[in-house]
Amino acid sequence: MTLRIDTLEQQSFPLRSVFTISRGSRTSSEVLYLRLSRGSVTGHAESVPYRHYGETFESVEAQIRAAIAALAGTDDGRDELQHILPAGAARNAVDCALWDLACKERGLRFWELAGRACPAPTLTVETVVLAEPESMRGAAEAAAHRPVLKIKLDADRVVERVRAVRSGAPDSQLVVDANEAWTPELLASVVEPLAALGVTMIEQPLPAAADEALEGFRSAVPICADESCHTRADLDRCAPRYGMVNIKLDKTGGLTEALALADAARARGLGLMVGCMLGTSLAMAPALLVAQGADVVDLDGPLWMSRDREPSLRIEDSRVGLPDPALFG
Repeated sequence: MTLRIDTLEQQSFPLRSVFTISRGSRTSSEVLYLRLSRGSVTGHAESVPYRHYGETFESVEAQIRAAIAALAGTDDGRDELQHILPAGAARNAVDCALWDLACKERGLRFWELAGRACPAPTLTVETVVLAEPESMRGAAEAAAHRPVLKIKLDADRVVERVRAVRSGAPDSQLVVDANEAWTPELLASVVEPLAALGVTMIEQPLPAAADEALEGFRSAVPICADESCHTRADLDRCAPRYGMVNIKLDKTGGLTEALALADAARARGLGLMVGCMLGTSLAMAPALLVAQGADVVDLDGPLWMSRDREPSLRIEDSRVGLPDPALFG
């Protein structure tokens, strides 16, 4: 039976509050929604085209249409897809939709299709976005019941902002994300104070194109690659520079490569973080399989939605439960 596109459209989901990082602010989550069919069975997924990686909604849509045309006569398509599209948002949407479709065709859940154990409920961070220190302290107080908080930072008042969050959430584990905003000199000056404040991970402090400065750098806090690590092809370069890698499906190009990257990173002794772009429960659901056993999990997208998909993921006491089969897999 021929694989076909039923729906391919941009969708907007308003956020409960402004989401600010070092690159700017957002009030909504803009996602690309894909629904595929083969015969009478459908599968769906979403991805987030990211301009920082040279993607637009138009370019990603064009990639998806070309890929589906190339896959039209395949029985499954997930293996073939890895050679048709590069890693990125387009391949993520198609790959995850094919996973969902295959699950529904075969009457399997997605972990069964992958030959893996049923995912346990997964502890996710909640993000404290970049703002004035006093505002960040207030946000931390409101989220102080969360076991792990992820702090968005730029290069300004780094220690002051983290100290403000720590005062608002004295018992939470803290991880920080600089989104490539720091210099080697700034990193060297703040790492010890951050360790003293109980920070347990620093995510992508330096620009990906200039992270060679991390080779030989002895950090009191583990450093995690985000923008520097997309697929297994990046591990040779990242391994001497980072102690951890952040796996996001929109970077790997879907669940297929994400699982392979997680296995390869573990084999090298690297720690794992599983993250996300700012999306709905549909974007988070496939990543739950990758998140099993990860050191840090950042799948808090649904917590930021003022309106999510139905059915949505259940997040109770910061633990993300299994998706309903109608949502994914």
